[in-house]
Amino acid sequence: MSETAALSVFTGPGGATGQQGSEFTPLLRKVKGQGLLERRRGWYARMISVNLLALAAVVTGFVLAGGTWWTLLLAVPLAVLSARTAYVGHDAGHAQIAVGRRANRALGLLHGNLLLGMSYAWWNDKHNRHHANPNHVEKDPDVGAGALVWTAEQAAVRRGFARWVTRHQAWLFFPMLLLEGIALKVSSVRDLRRQPVRERAVEGVLLVLHAAGYGALLLACLPVGKAVVFALLHQALFGLHLGMAFAPNHKGMDMPGPAGERWGHLRRQVLTSRNVRGGPVTDWLLGGLNYQIEHHLFPNMPRCHLRLVQPLVREHCRSLKLPYAETGLLDSYRQGLRHMHTVGGAARPE
Repeated sequence: MSETAALSVFTGPGGATGQQGSEFTPLLRKVKGQGLLERRRGWYARMISVNLLALAAVVTGFVLAGGTWWTLLLAVPLAVLSARTAYVGHDAGHAQIAVGRRANRALGLLHGNLLLGMSYAWWNDKHNRHHANPNHVEKDPDVGAGALVWTAEQAAVRRGFARWVTRHQAWLFFPMLLLEGIALKVSSVRDLRRQPVRERAVEGVLLVLHAAGYGALLLACLPVGKAVVFALLHQALFGLHLGMAFAPNHKGMDMPGPAGERWGHLRRQVLTSRNVRGGPVTDWLLGGLNYQIEHHLFPNMPRCHLRLVQPLVREHCRSLKLPYAETGLLDSYRQGLRHMHTVGGAARPE
């Protein structure tokens, strides 16, 4: 891949031009020179195999445990492994795993639709729009007004129960994440109408197979009441875990308006993203998303290379006197919640 072609991969719509583009080009050249954009198929093969074996072990334990209430304890490791499965789907969507589109799509459909009941096409469409314009109040679907709001302007127009939620959204954020696992499935089904006929057929069949297999497993091993409780607990913990992995990344960071559209790729991604410090455990639990700045600069970089490229990115930002946001996990939540509380003030009585 030529340097010009490689740059176009990362700039996306409205990409870097002129002097702004030159800020990213030296970093890209250095990263390419160290081979950090090369695929790591062996690493991913081992990681995916371990995750699938762990899922199989939990399912085996679920079957062997029988109808006892103790079976509910298995919802915890199943939720953690479900998040790990979602991370694989995320990486496949960014073409981090394989070079070919078909192979990545197959991995995404397996881990998203079949194993999680979450549409790969829906997630990819939404997530790619986020990457193209992170935190942009008009273009990033992740900061559009929904159950929560992210700007004072969004908060000021809320009415009724939605206004009450906005007033208290900082306190409600983590409890609301308990519904995220179910919300992802609902959004996936609703998105089928948008998809082309062939894609809709494949995605729809896999979503049905997931629902049928998940329901059959629960009802074969547990009475109906316990099966429902297990499903609710599993989905609640899965949504909480996944939400806690994505929440630290952008909340409370710069939110560009029209003026921000003039930023080049480097500034657009660095100024709107926040890294989370930690070690191997943090990397594992957050699926590499704790290197959010590096991931946004190089979205198709294999996950295991993000920690290697971090010193290069940090030094490059320092040379440009560009702020590089990095903090601990708890402080990242504090910053995000503080932003939500401040924004919610527009809906509170004076």
